[in-house]
Amino acid sequence: MIHAVLDPFVEFAFMRRALVGCLAISMTAPPIGVFLMLRRMSLMGDAMGHAILPGAAIGYLLAGLSLFAMSLGGFAAGLAVALAAGLVARSRVIREDASLAGFYLISLALGVFLVSVHGTNVDLLHVLFGSVLALNDAALLLVASIATVSLVTLAVIYRPLVLECFDPYYLRSVSHWSSPTHLIFLVLVVLNLVAGFQALGTLMAVGIMLLPAVGARFWADNAGGMIAVAIVAALLSSFAGLLISYHYNVPTGPTVILACGAFYLFSMLAGRRGGALWGLMPAKHLEA
Repeated sequence: MIHAVLDPFVEFAFMRRALVGCLAISMTAPPIGVFLMLRRMSLMGDAMGHAILPGAAIGYLLAGLSLFAMSLGGFAAGLAVALAAGLVARSRVIREDASLAGFYLISLALGVFLVSVHGTNVDLLHVLFGSVLALNDAALLLVASIATVSLVTLAVIYRPLVLECFDPYYLRSVSHWSSPTHLIFLVLVVLNLVAGFQALGTLMAVGIMLLPAVGARFWADNAGGMIAVAIVAALLSSFAGLLISYHYNVPTGPTVILACGAFYLFSMLAGRRGGALWGLMPAKHLEA
């Protein structure tokens, strides 16, 4: 059993790189997902995950499979879509979720169109679903840098971010940090989607961000507890997904996300904070 768990990472450098990349993403993406869930912006994270596709596609057209070009293009496109959706929503003609849906569909279609017309099916699959087993040193450095910047930034803005989640009007009344916190948070979302895109692709990157976060809600009732549970769940899911992919020769990225999905389904059933099985148990009667 020990050999089955450790040998893939001891014998193969590509497995060690994949593990380091997934663990770095697992440390920083789930906390972002927790705040997206608390702010009721989960679908916004999914929309922005697809919004980076046309930027990455333009970077691919200009420089090929260049890490810097595709990452920079994806970051610029994701940030542009987030800001554009917010500006459109401020017109009060349509709500922000509707504007995000419109930009999301346009971005996804445009990105697939650009890669399909000027590339091959292999290139399209690489952009959409990633290649975690092909991470090189440059990609690992980018992912680790984004993870470090994200964790430090979250530590700095943690208090105003929590306040904005639970009582945004109070934060606006006592501090000028409301708008800057929101903008910084959007930048962190896009940065972490770009980091996840390097390993898991644009379609899968949002999975490791949101699934552990949503599942953690069934185990904790405060932001700090949910962040801790989400990180542990993402770390275990990444490790399990890599092992299952290696031993059964199945795609790595989808396997990691399915492991996150298994944690979410298990949490819905057995979670102490609203799990289905706990709801079936008889409640204790009040005692005088």
